[in-house]
Amino acid sequence: MGDFVKPMPIPTPTTQPFWDALGEHKIRIQYSPSAQQYMFYPRVLAPGTLADDLQWREISGAASLYTYTVAYRPTAPHFAEDVPQLLAVVQWDEGPRFSTEIVNAEPTELEVGMRLQPVFVDYPDSGVTMLRYEPA
Repeated sequence: MGDFVKPMPIPTPTTQPFWDALGEHKIRIQYSPSAQQYMFYPRVLAPGTLADDLQWREISGAASLYTYTVAYRPTAPHFAEDVPQLLAVVQWDEGPRFSTEIVNAEPTELEVGMRLQPVFVDYPDSGVTMLRYEPA
């Protein structure tokens, strides 16, 4: 079962600052001064206003659990050894939501609205750091 290599994200010029920050164990997302809000996923123009004013700003990463599902069956063959997977959408205190995985927790511990903190998971072979969450 362990022969599958997990797929890793491939940074693009637009998303590179996000991945670079994770490599430093920091979270940087875009902020639009004209819209006065943070946004995620990375993009070229601010949604709504289409302003060309997006800035990369560091956020704390503190979040609440917005929704989750417990995957008892692997979502793909390379996750066969990872079940149950705690797939989640978290809401950063700064506003945007982020799709991730909860680690260091049991399915029975999860509760919508619970406080979460970031966990940086380094994959040196891929040169990628993934952002996961655990109970705060």
